[in-house]
Amino acid sequence: MTAFDLRPTLNAPDDDPYLWLEDVEGERALDWAASQSARTLEHFDGTQFERDHDALTAIFDRLDNIPLITRRGQHLYNVWRDARNPRGLWRRTTLAAYMTADPQWEPLLDLDALAARDGEDWIWGGASVEPDKRERAVLRLSRGGSAAVAHREFDLGTLSLVADGFNLPEAKGGINWLDPDTLLLSSAFGDGMATRCGYARTVRLWKRGADPLTAPVIFETGSESLGVSGHLDRTAESERLWFIERPAFFEKIIRIGDRSGPKMQIDLPRDAWWNGFGDWLAVKPRKPWTVGGTTHAADTLIGISLSSFIAGKRNFSTLFEPGDRRSLQSFFWNDCKLIISYLVNLVPRFEMFTPGRQEWTRLALETVPTEGTVHLWPLDAERHVSNGEVLVSAQDPITPPQLFLFDLNATALGAPVILKRHPDNFDASGLVVTRHEAVATDGEMIPYTQVGPANSDGDAPLHLTAYGGFGISCLPSYNSSLGKLWLERGGTCVVANIRGGGEFGTRWHEAGRREGKRLAHDDFAAVATDLVRRGITRSRRIAAEGCSNGGLLIANMLTRYPELFGALFCAVPLIDMRRYTKLFGAGGIGEYGDPDKPEDWTFLREISAYHAATPGQPYPPILLATTKRDDRVHPGHARKTAAKLQALGYPAYFYEASAGGHGYGKNNRERAAFVALGHNFLRSAIGWRADSVR
Repeated sequence: MTAFDLRPTLNAPDDDPYLWLEDVEGERALDWAASQSARTLEHFDGTQFERDHDALTAIFDRLDNIPLITRRGQHLYNVWRDARNPRGLWRRTTLAAYMTADPQWEPLLDLDALAARDGEDWIWGGASVEPDKRERAVLRLSRGGSAAVAHREFDLGTLSLVADGFNLPEAKGGINWLDPDTLLLSSAFGDGMATRCGYARTVRLWKRGADPLTAPVIFETGSESLGVSGHLDRTAESERLWFIERPAFFEKIIRIGDRSGPKMQIDLPRDAWWNGFGDWLAVKPRKPWTVGGTTHAADTLIGISLSSFIAGKRNFSTLFEPGDRRSLQSFFWNDCKLIISYLVNLVPRFEMFTPGRQEWTRLALETVPTEGTVHLWPLDAERHVSNGEVLVSAQDPITPPQLFLFDLNATALGAPVILKRHPDNFDASGLVVTRHEAVATDGEMIPYTQVGPANSDGDAPLHLTAYGGFGISCLPSYNSSLGKLWLERGGTCVVANIRGGGEFGTRWHEAGRREGKRLAHDDFAAVATDLVRRGITRSRRIAAEGCSNGGLLIANMLTRYPELFGALFCAVPLIDMRRYTKLFGAGGIGEYGDPDKPEDWTFLREISAYHAATPGQPYPPILLATTKRDDRVHPGHARKTAAKLQALGYPAYFYEASAGGHGYGKNNRERAAFVALGHNFLRSAIGWRADSVR
């Protein structure tokens, strides 16, 4: 018997002997987590780990990394982290300065100094700058990286916190400026102000100098909803407020109104994506939508005048039509132009639409890069002052990102102007990028991207990852950590586009959601099988990694397909599907199902690896890693699963960082340690000499 009495096993869904490990700050649970973390570090914290840790820290701290920017007025804002500023330095410059080789930055807030002064574990959560005068900002400060944040008003003239300003204790939610003296407050702060998911249940009108607890509520929902929010639309001719209610993760109810509250509901499907600008509205229904005598297919993008829609007209213009492997990925407005991004068999394409009363004009953005993974987004944080300038990022697994500036209002749309180049962080010589497809259990073809040496001896040390959830597309990118710790040393890396993601639109997501989540996991196993079939590697040489929803995937590989893998790294994972809704996870019901409903538990129990783990199986070694301050996916998932697996006699390791939220650490050095530990474990478990460099 161990000191923690870990012998019992689960005999029924609610027979859980490890509930005590769900007590995040409980003394017994913290002692267990600390002793387990020390044991894991003792096994894998050797010379090679220290080298890897230092190498990744140096990469993350490089002074020539691309500073990501957002423009507000005449300034570009950035949060910069390096060895001197581990928590971050909030700073700003101008576009002209940014375009030089060595821009001069104006420092605004040293977060390390603030944390030291306050005696708090502050992590930067962002800032909302008042968009009219731009003299004040409300900062979001997180303790240890949690989703709940404290709000602090900041004076951009004196570069100091405003003692009697818009300051709010820690809670989930946010604010939106109405004017320099008024905010819309969508926060869970206060008794009865939180939904069961912990997010804001109300929108309040908060005047400067007033107590937020007594600020009038102008909109509210029930506690069963996911949450609500509100914002001022400055692109409208007169003041217009949008109120967004989220009954579930994939549903929104939209209302417009004024400072007294909503006045009317916009009659759109709850599960539709939408985006408005001025008097124009773009909508993408998730399911077929019949309106005005026309049926618009799922994932079709349609546009209409907002005022005419409110007046009852339904004469939408069709802007984008999906195909089997042609799917819309995003759309946004800039200077009354609608920019769309879509994939054609995973190849990026971009178009621009200008709305008109008779028709919308279309222009293909053919000068934007279309090789690798490419993203477009607005340069301006404030949509009402956007002037046609957007940012473009282009990269692939062996080519570092480049950041471009693209002017949509240029008379002739030439090639985007390059702003910055990311440094080469690993030796990519001899590496090739190839696309392949595996056959799933139901015959669907599952794409995957392979990066590695041109020729394989059939024994490649192979790193395999995927996500497969929430309609999020998992596209291959330049990963400095994998490049340095895996590819540069002769290994091979694979990213799989399993169902549940958004690579091929709603149908791809729906196939891997709820009852289909098991099928998404089958897709991952099919890719692992295909890699062996193609002679790239052997099962015992496959090291698989996944985080969050991808952690659920990895846990299911352990219990359902143990023979296909040599090692598993399961990071900030969701695993206990019986209790996940009670562990910060109620917002995930739309993706997974509700375990409190018998009909949903029927399929959820099949992917609840915490319950499925049994003795006497050929489980490969697994490392379960989490952070104590993760208030999105509770650390109890990883804690309890590690405890149970160890009690069953399996080689299961556990590591818990003290901070980092739903991530890998609160600064570059902590993030580097988390990643280096995981990769050192994987390489060791598959028998690959960590110091072997090609």
